[in-house]
Amino acid sequence: MQNGMHTDTERCVRAVQSKDARFDGWFFTAVLTTRIYCRPSCPVVPPKPENMTFYPSAAACQQAGFRACKRCRPDTSPGSPEWNQRADLVARAMRLIADGTVDREGVPGLAARLGYSTRQIERQLLAELGAGPLALARAQRAQTARLLIETTALPMAEIAFAAGFSSIRTFNDTVRDVFALSPSELRNRRPKTTVLTPGTLTLRLPFRTPLNPDNLFGHLAATAVPGVEEWRAGAYRRTLRLPYGHGIASLTPRTDHIACRLTLSDLRDLPVAISRCRRMLDLDADPVAVDDQLRTDPVLAPLVDKAPGRRVPRTVDEAEFAVRAVLGQQVSTAAARTHAARLVTAHGERVDDPEGGLTHLFPSVESLAAVDPESLAMPRTRRTTFTTLVAQLADGTLHLGVESDWTETRARLLSLPGFGPWTADVIAMRALGDPDAFLPTDLGIRRAAQELGLPSTPAALTARAAAWRPWRAYAVQYLWATDSHPINFLPV
Repeated sequence: MQNGMHTDTERCVRAVQSKDARFDGWFFTAVLTTRIYCRPSCPVVPPKPENMTFYPSAAACQQAGFRACKRCRPDTSPGSPEWNQRADLVARAMRLIADGTVDREGVPGLAARLGYSTRQIERQLLAELGAGPLALARAQRAQTARLLIETTALPMAEIAFAAGFSSIRTFNDTVRDVFALSPSELRNRRPKTTVLTPGTLTLRLPFRTPLNPDNLFGHLAATAVPGVEEWRAGAYRRTLRLPYGHGIASLTPRTDHIACRLTLSDLRDLPVAISRCRRMLDLDADPVAVDDQLRTDPVLAPLVDKAPGRRVPRTVDEAEFAVRAVLGQQVSTAAARTHAARLVTAHGERVDDPEGGLTHLFPSVESLAAVDPESLAMPRTRRTTFTTLVAQLADGTLHLGVESDWTETRARLLSLPGFGPWTADVIAMRALGDPDAFLPTDLGIRRAAQELGLPSTPAALTARAAAWRPWRAYAVQYLWATDSHPINFLPV
């Protein structure tokens, strides 16, 4: 599937007529006769092709005067895979908008982060998505408002503020415009069985099937830092450092969604918390496109067929992951967790977990930059790597974020002392989200390659892996899954 699918009318019509859920989030169908927009898999009888028009985003539908379908709820589709598999300006802007940058910093803040003028950003987003940054942020605010209306008993005034609206009137008008219902009508449509726990939000995170939760949750559980993360009763739980406060997320895999429970100290962080959980679990991926490409290699095909839909386990905090990658250099998973847990206990901020089990936020880079290097129980060379990394992250010399340019950031990481290709690539894969990051020097990958009859030297394996592009990070997940050994972080 390619960028601009909404312009391929024939293909879009076929997807709508077959109610193909794989295309949800890739494009939206607007019905000219009813002025309603839907996801491709909407359960209602498809309209006549001449009454359909297609848009690349919900915001573009809303700007054109269409309202969200009450049956298929298109605003709850998985996000477009485009924004996580591309590294261009529009994709980086979309990742920042999902992370709440426009609501917090305005369009000038978005432009400053990307190094472009506001006019350039608006022109490019409008050209590709049919909506500018303000319209895209408004669509996100409307979805946040809907979630809060349906999953909490909060007064509407509090919901308006938490969702980022400047006034109750704007909140009421936007909800009515987008959903063709007033906020109170939306709340009345909520199932009577809904159980509301004060301070906790319960929601469903959709994804494109198939999704194989084994490596995804298995990896997060195996590398969990005590106090910050835990695996409990079938759920992965962790603390979140957020723009306005902190939170705790509990994520449980289900057959057609991830059950998500969020406890937030400030409700304004809801869209950011959702965006980061989705990103950590790689929920906007297009597994069919990925697996189809990897199946073209006869060695990978049986691995894909055996357990399709593997995702890349990512992170909710890019700087935290980089620190943990350095702590994990040339040691076992258990040792890496011990190092991280010591830092958390000594320098992390304490939080209250209503369910017990989680005690701290992972330390901020500012607090880690102030740590006495002599107190770090690690070899002197790794101590230098650690202190250089946290100092550059703390003073802004190095920035790791959803908007980071993958190639440029990888080069910056490789220039740091103690950073080899493995560390830079594991950060590119799991923190920056590069779907094509590859780890040919990784011990588990080399062992898997040897067992499968693939070339096992890094250069030869990289040459063979060219056929897996642009999805080599997913090939890594399939290769890792063949190894029954515990996860080890060995190469630098």
